[in-house]
Amino acid sequence: MVADHPPHFSFEGLKCPRLFHGVFSRHGGTSAGGFASLNVSYHVGDQPANVVANRELLKQTFAVDRLVSAHQVHAADVFVVDVKPDADFEAAGYDALISSVPGVALMIQQADCQAVFLFDPVQPAVGIVHSGWRGSVANVIATTIKAMTENFASRPADLKAAISSSLGPCCAEFVNHRTELPLDFAAFQVRPDYFDFWAVSRAQLLAAGLQSANIEVAEICTVCNPDYFSYRREGITGRFASIIGLA
Repeated sequence: MVADHPPHFSFEGLKCPRLFHGVFSRHGGTSAGGFASLNVSYHVGDQPANVVANRELLKQTFAVDRLVSAHQVHAADVFVVDVKPDADFEAAGYDALISSVPGVALMIQQADCQAVFLFDPVQPAVGIVHSGWRGSVANVIATTIKAMTENFASRPADLKAAISSSLGPCCAEFVNHRTELPLDFAAFQVRPDYFDFWAVSRAQLLAAGLQSANIEVAEICTVCNPDYFSYRREGITGRFASIIGLA
């Protein structure tokens, strides 16, 4: 964790002068109560002024003046940022963001769901995916990679990827998996009713054409680790941030 800004960590495989990124903890912000303290969501009951202040802290961390987020709906639509926006904004109805514009931070909001980072170092472009179990079923990862190939001429084999802190196989209990999850997810069942969604996402990245050596997994369970907001652990809670952008 980097502690001189709101605490966050970065992935070794994504460290590059052309890129900024980070997975932030729940600490170092201005919110109180169950949203303490770095809640970045307007949609969980926190005071909007706190959310604005917390998002400003994230922008200051990377010295950027534009932040694009999504009001996530657990679907598979991808929002494309191909020009620098005039102001920060949140795109309603999307669960993935891609960009080829320097100086714009893309943010995913989490409380157990994954943020999947994507970086194309050849045709400079980035993407970030919000993937909960519904996103995994819809394979929002493949949809996002396809959008990067169509919009930025990215080659999947060139992409680098990372999977953030999120629900781990230790805590991913799905008692209704026979009706919620497809049959082929049985390969990722680690014990009765428990599933490894880190492995699901890794498999989906590989199937989309990424190289195994270019995929990194944080392997930090947000339910087990109190440094992160967790819907499964807390119910009413905030959302922590994962951010990526071109420098």
